[in-house]
Amino acid sequence: MKELFEKARSTSYKLMNLNTRVKNEALAAIARKLDENRELIKSENEKDLKAGLEAGLSSALIDRLRLDDKAIDSMIKAVNEIKEQTDPVGSVVDGYKRPNGLYITKVRVPLGVVGIIYESRPNVTVDAAALCLKSGNVSILRGGKEAIHSNTCLGKIMAEALAEAGLPEGTVNVVPDTDRFRVTEMLQAKGYIDIIIPRGGSELIKFCSENAHVPLVKHDAGICHVYVDKDADIQKALKIVRNAKVQRPGVCNAAETLLVHEDAAGAFLPVFAELTQKDGLELRGCGRTLAFIDVKPAADEDWSTEYLDLILSVKVVSSMEEALAHINRYGSGHSEAIITENYTSARQFMDRADASAVFVNASTRFNDGGEFGLGAEIGISTQKLHCRGPMGAFDLTTTKYQVYGDGHIRE
Repeated sequence: MKELFEKARSTSYKLMNLNTRVKNEALAAIARKLDENRELIKSENEKDLKAGLEAGLSSALIDRLRLDDKAIDSMIKAVNEIKEQTDPVGSVVDGYKRPNGLYITKVRVPLGVVGIIYESRPNVTVDAAALCLKSGNVSILRGGKEAIHSNTCLGKIMAEALAEAGLPEGTVNVVPDTDRFRVTEMLQAKGYIDIIIPRGGSELIKFCSENAHVPLVKHDAGICHVYVDKDADIQKALKIVRNAKVQRPGVCNAAETLLVHEDAAGAFLPVFAELTQKDGLELRGCGRTLAFIDVKPAADEDWSTEYLDLILSVKVVSSMEEALAHINRYGSGHSEAIITENYTSARQFMDRADASAVFVNASTRFNDGGEFGLGAEIGISTQKLHCRGPMGAFDLTTTKYQVYGDGHIRE
């Protein structure tokens, strides 16, 4: 690993000033190679799927692991969209002339070497590599053991594409070893890795937080809420809440808790329970919920659980104040939504819900780099420094002051 780290650091100095045309040609080569190697990708992915089924992975995790033609199309689309974006490197954030004649500009520059530690989703391998390349960064990618065949295959395909495009060796690095000690080595690679982005469950995030000697930008748990206000359009609410929970329950922007105003509960909850019965959705309700629908009682731990499955906790509240208090106590700072036709309530909720993204009359599933026009995301930051929400190429840069003088000395 030390040899990999040294190579990555050395390569980062070559990559930081790579011009936009060369980077875009390399991204185009990655997209082309992915398309040409579809059958190989699916064949290697099948090995991971088979092992996952034998290991008893849930259907939601198997869904995240699968690379079919639709998923490959999505990866190719993401790479091409990243290629078409404005290169963030070199953009001028600010520029001014001081009274003493110094010209000072503040420009965006790459972070350097970016480490990504993630689980389950092999598409992250391509998304993260492409975003790092666009922003002039070297990437070190360590996926989970459940996707080792897929990740290794994608890494080799990208390496071939980058070599053909003339980029230096070590631009994209996929760690082929699933030993957990490799994660520790990355976390403690101070002086080699500039920043690490962990994406995964609470155990992974906790481990990274406790062992890191390198700055982290955490993609933490997605305990997301949808609040159905007393002034909600019930048909809108039924459609949005169902989508937020059922469309893809194993992802971080899926809703985990439903909050319903007591004035809307009678019209909404019975219909919602019947509607989602065919989806296999298990509802767990508070005491007040049980007065409207016959479901499993919710326990205290349900409010702080990221199910990543077809389970939804339900709480009936007396006011938006109570809904916001619940969200700001149990939410993970990921995604929150309100369904309402009341403009004042919408504005208050937007201003007061503490999350990386807040939605009015829209599903939490939209908190996604692709949906936000970033092409893809390297993660959804749930912390407040140095960025928050879906992280695109722009968020993989920092700033540098460039100062021009003409024999200036400080008196």
